[in-house]
Amino acid sequence: MTKALALLFALVLVLAIGSLSIGPANLPFADSIRALLAGGDGPLTLVMREIRLPRMLLAVMIGGTLGLAGAAMQGYLRNPLAEPGLLGVSGCAALGAVLAIQTGLSAAFSLALPLSALAGAVIAVLILLVLTGPRGETLTLILGGIAISAIAGALTSLVLNLSPNPFAANEIIFWMMGSLADRSMLHVWLAMPFMIVGLALLAGVGRGLDALTLGEDAAAAMGFDLRMLRLRIVLGTACVVGAGTAVAGSIGFIGLVVPHLLRGTVGGRPGPLLWVSALGGAAMLLSADIAVRLIAPGRDLKLGVLTALVGAPFFLHLVWRSRRQRA
Repeated sequence: MTKALALLFALVLVLAIGSLSIGPANLPFADSIRALLAGGDGPLTLVMREIRLPRMLLAVMIGGTLGLAGAAMQGYLRNPLAEPGLLGVSGCAALGAVLAIQTGLSAAFSLALPLSALAGAVIAVLILLVLTGPRGETLTLILGGIAISAIAGALTSLVLNLSPNPFAANEIIFWMMGSLADRSMLHVWLAMPFMIVGLALLAGVGRGLDALTLGEDAAAAMGFDLRMLRLRIVLGTACVVGAGTAVAGSIGFIGLVVPHLLRGTVGGRPGPLLWVSALGGAAMLLSADIAVRLIAPGRDLKLGVLTALVGAPFFLHLVWRSRRQRA
């Protein structure tokens, strides 16, 4: 595990430097790093500190927390097909952002869109906690999340269907594809507190997830409070997914794919997989964000589109492999 963590950390560091050095402005690498570190009043410092740095930081933050949340969800539900979006938080966050765009709030106030998305995420968590109750079972959690996600998706489609403004509808569609372009440090500071809270909640669930591999009765007999474990995972996942969706739109499949790719490096143990998946998620989203800048630099290829194109075939592969194992 230590070797895997070291290699992934080195990979994230290399990709982060690559993210800072790649962009439409062909800037010398040494000058770019010097402007980032030393500062100044020139345009080079503005590009590095206000455009490329926030994009790199958001890629690390969102990718890392999505990988961590995906590993936690799969470990808790003991289901390899579980992922952070299962709770319905991302759908409600997207609905909040869509309403901000449709009503014109996003045009009147620059932070109205991410704040509305965060409000939607909070509402989703409250509904989910009310539905599941203090002693909610795993099946209730899954069904509640699916129901919330379906309702949020239907309402989002209704807003698009009834939108009288084609420009607003176009903006909604492009936002929902997910992107890190044109983000500023304001978005970083807005998302960071929620991601820190989510990280703190998910950081201590590793031992409980390891105990759950023996069954819920065995975990309870070992002294683990399963209700508190569930609450920490739900709230932690909601914080990171809601914050990520608020500032970057819908970016899927990272929480599903990354834990599967790295599970073998920790012998299948869900506890150690948390931190390996966090680094793996950061590396995957950094790679995808670099790729969208290299593949179609002038066409604004959306980040969520690329992650879906990579993640969907992998998801189908998981379904096919699961079917063959049951046969």
